[in-house]
Amino acid sequence: MAKKVALHNLGCKVNAYEVDAMEQLLRKAGYEIVPFKEGADIYVINTCTVTNIADRKSRQMLHKAKKMNPEAIVVATGCYVQTDKGTLEKDPAIDIVLGNNQKGNIVQVLEDFGLYANKNLESIDNMLKITEFENISIENTSSHARAFIKVQDGCNQFCSYCIIPFARGRVRSRELALVIEEVENLVKNNYKEVVLTGIHLSSYGIDLKNGENLLDLIKEVAKVKGLERIRLGSLEPRIITEEFAKEASQIKKLCPHFHLSLQSGCNKTLKDMNRRYTSEEYMDAVVLLRKYFDDPALTTDVIVGFPMETEEDFKESYEFIKAVGFYETHIFKYSIREGTVAAKMEPQINDNVKAQRSDILLDLNKVNMKAYEDRQKGKTKELLIEEEIEEDGETYVVGCTKEYIKRKIKKEEGYEVNSIIEITM
Repeated sequence: MAKKVALHNLGCKVNAYEVDAMEQLLRKAGYEIVPFKEGADIYVINTCTVTNIADRKSRQMLHKAKKMNPEAIVVATGCYVQTDKGTLEKDPAIDIVLGNNQKGNIVQVLEDFGLYANKNLESIDNMLKITEFENISIENTSSHARAFIKVQDGCNQFCSYCIIPFARGRVRSRELALVIEEVENLVKNNYKEVVLTGIHLSSYGIDLKNGENLLDLIKEVAKVKGLERIRLGSLEPRIITEEFAKEASQIKKLCPHFHLSLQSGCNKTLKDMNRRYTSEEYMDAVVLLRKYFDDPALTTDVIVGFPMETEEDFKESYEFIKAVGFYETHIFKYSIREGTVAAKMEPQINDNVKAQRSDILLDLNKVNMKAYEDRQKGKTKELLIEEEIEEDGETYVVGCTKEYIKRKIKKEEGYEVNSIIEITM
């Protein structure tokens, strides 16, 4: 009888992709994939470490797995594993500790665990010394219409609040030909949209011998027949040059939806964060995108309550965010991550102040979202149908436009999941 494996993901889209890849490897090896609940023989938890809270959630999920079945094999992998070495190996709830560049070996590691009389196994490398991209891939994903593809790993930026370079290592890019091969396989399985993602996507190609960059990758992916849409993961503003914006706007499959990481609109705070750009440079990128794309959807991330952020600093950031007029702003209250420079900065900001600032930006976000969606009213858009739902006896389909505006409409003949239809906003 096939052993039952339950997988659980914590964290980012890259982590989610890696869980899908491990699931595919396990299926091909004959394991049965089951929901993450009682009854599994093996539990694989892909952990996150972006904040101290993420660490705690990772530990809780690992212990929950062992509690659901004390006889099960519990595998801890992911970013928390890389940054908390020495602790997890001693945790009696964990049987296997698997490093961030070892996920493609999940099947072999499980076999080794059995061969060595179920003695605890550890396979962790110093990620800062890893130079090769771990080539894992997917043919299917839990989403039926959109597939995330990991094309890059690692980060060289070392922002003062971020532990991820230590968990993920330096920039490593996937060979262009291997990305194309994966996209072609996904299209054969009827996926219409791919999202190119990575830990620091803007750095794609800086380590490749042939000198390809992200724009080259987008152009090549766009050549894949049957693919309808290309969406990009988070970008750094400095990648948006005149050349990038102009040439990208000519790629019809590229969605006019750009997530430009901001974190703060205050230059002093950006410097404290070691973000390596100014608000003026950021605005230059915004202007270029709006010059070459017709009212693109611009989304971003903002941290409030960063150490030493004064009320004046926050107001400067607020005014900048207001001036940009994002479609959507993801707001995070700064959370200390031990092992980072920012964790030692003084003064740290009171939690109540963080909450107040977050609420102010959340209100602005509502105003900005409405303003953007109001501008789209009456326009004809393509909707990629992602799911079908039942509500009050009626059947609806739900999907997203290229700008990533979500819409729910009544189902009609031909409105099937993974099809693209035209709607009037």
